[in-house]
Amino acid sequence: MPSYLSPGVYVEEVEAGSRPIEGVGTAVAAFVGLAPCGPPNTPTLVTNWSQYTREFGEFADGCYLAHAVYAYFLNGGGVCYVVRVGGGNAAAPPSPGPAKRRGGKATLGGFQVAALPGAGEGLSVEVADAAGESPGEDAFTLRVKRGEQVEESFDVSAKRGQRTYVVAVVRERSRLIAVEEAGAQAAARPANQEVALPAAPAQPQPVGSAPTPAEYVGSADDRTGLGGLEAVDEITMVAVPDLMSAYEQGTLDADQVKAVQHALIAHCELMGNRVAILDPLPDLTPQQVKEWRTVGAGYDSKHAALYYPWLKVADPSDGRLRFVPPSGAMAGVWARNDESRGVHKAPANEVVRGAVDLAVNLTKGEHDLLNPIGVNCIRAFPGRGIRVWGARTLSSDPSWRYLNVRRLFNYLEESILIGTQWVVFEPNDDALWARIRRTISAFLVNEWRKGALFGLTPEEAFYVKCDRETNPAEGIDAGQVICEIGVAPVKPAEFVVFRLSQFSGGTSLVNE
Repeated sequence: MPSYLSPGVYVEEVEAGSRPIEGVGTAVAAFVGLAPCGPPNTPTLVTNWSQYTREFGEFADGCYLAHAVYAYFLNGGGVCYVVRVGGGNAAAPPSPGPAKRRGGKATLGGFQVAALPGAGEGLSVEVADAAGESPGEDAFTLRVKRGEQVEESFDVSAKRGQRTYVVAVVRERSRLIAVEEAGAQAAARPANQEVALPAAPAQPQPVGSAPTPAEYVGSADDRTGLGGLEAVDEITMVAVPDLMSAYEQGTLDADQVKAVQHALIAHCELMGNRVAILDPLPDLTPQQVKEWRTVGAGYDSKHAALYYPWLKVADPSDGRLRFVPPSGAMAGVWARNDESRGVHKAPANEVVRGAVDLAVNLTKGEHDLLNPIGVNCIRAFPGRGIRVWGARTLSSDPSWRYLNVRRLFNYLEESILIGTQWVVFEPNDDALWARIRRTISAFLVNEWRKGALFGLTPEEAFYVKCDRETNPAEGIDAGQVICEIGVAPVKPAEFVVFRLSQFSGGTSLVNE
């Protein structure tokens, strides 16, 4: 207490009875994978796609990291951390944009044609009359030739809106060329002719050799790989999409992929505040996914989620359609869901932006096979688009079956942990325990009002116990404060059942 020596009015600042707890962020992703350039084995904060391309280059052949980060931002992700593995210390220049990666363009009337990367040399394109009786005036045949040999042939139209529009057909089906309009005006059918195409430069490859499982896992002491993410507290979800590219290229087999995914799960369980987003191996049928999940992989963790199948997207680098692992898009869906509804809402029944098709269009029977074992399916619904249709963890414990419950507890635990640091070294008495109860209760009341906790009243939704019963004399002597908190999380309405029955009209049952 200050001492007052002369008459007057004095103002003192005093501590409030309780200190508010602020909710922590719930949607910060981390991606580990391959990139053409950028700092190796260093968790780098990335806030948008342009920043990613400046740091790590653009899309590169044989890598899924860029596709994952792109899908993350496209689906609503805000910030993420990127760890580049497998590269040397020297940074390569960023890869050129899509237009520069193609070869020089040849003009066909109102269209421009270019060879795709990897198409090789000696290509030419030929415009010929359309086959069949009475073809439309906009119809023609486009052939891709190497010397005298025809390697691709398309019956197309120069008219926009047609199912056979040349730009759309070539983008979807050609492995060798790309076609685009030369101007904004609708292009007429090009005259019959044949033009040569300059070869496209080779697409840039990732710097360094393919990472081993040990490089993916890394070390916390050396700040490498997954281990380097231990130093970043705010991360809440982690994905390693380039495990799939390594499997496709044969540098990792299925057992090695499984070993890295087990290490990823172990990392999330160790940190306690994050969830692993796992990709399935490519080209698996639903039955094979079930066998891989239950026999081959054998995952059982409340800190991991698995999504199936792969997504078909338009490659932003060249417009061609390709299949990519779903983890990047799913991380973005989680972030969008948290922003619009809250972490307590299951991140499901959400549209997957950027997906034009799926590697496997699941039937209800196939979904019935996968949902009980914790495989979150992505489904295509007529008129409703491609949506996430599952929200389960890989845990066999029914208490932790749902993904939103796990992530809600991560949020509550981290928020309370950070928001009660002021308690340390305070006098351990009844006054302190009362302040702790008020602080945590005020925070949980706000979460209940948001709909995160189940119950008609706060008393039904949670309890906070910090008194002489939880803090006996021996605990006080040991310098401990024990506070017990119980919460009733909301569970998703996964199975919605409407029961319809017949009744006799006009009876008293109508209004009962």
